[in-house]
Amino acid sequence: MLPLASLAASAGLAVGQALAGAAGSALQGASAPQGASADKAKIQKTAKDFESMFLEQSLDVLNRSQGTDGPLGENGTGGGVYRSMLNKEYAQSIVQSGGIGIGDQVMREMLRMQGGANV
Repeated sequence: MLPLASLAASAGLAVGQALAGAAGSALQGASAPQGASADKAKIQKTAKDFESMFLEQSLDVLNRSQGTDGPLGENGTGGGVYRSMLNKEYAQSIVQSGGIGIGDQVMREMLRMQGGANV
């Protein structure tokens, strides 16, 4: 579990910094109420993308410990590429079905940051 915790911390820090930059640029561009709803949609998409990326990285770490047995065995580079694509699809499927709550928390924090900057 410890390697996953460090992965989560480093991914969270890097994406948090990127989200802060995205929220700041979105704040500068927003001026009308219609822009605010468009910004909220952008923030929601960014939060979902972050959750998907986080899940993909987590699944990648979990699947690395499986070894090369089974249908996704390492046959050259093909097995690794297919495993990576499968992890990405699993992550997107999890997010589409409601996710694990990380995206919602990221979205709330971005909206909080946006509200604090407007005051």
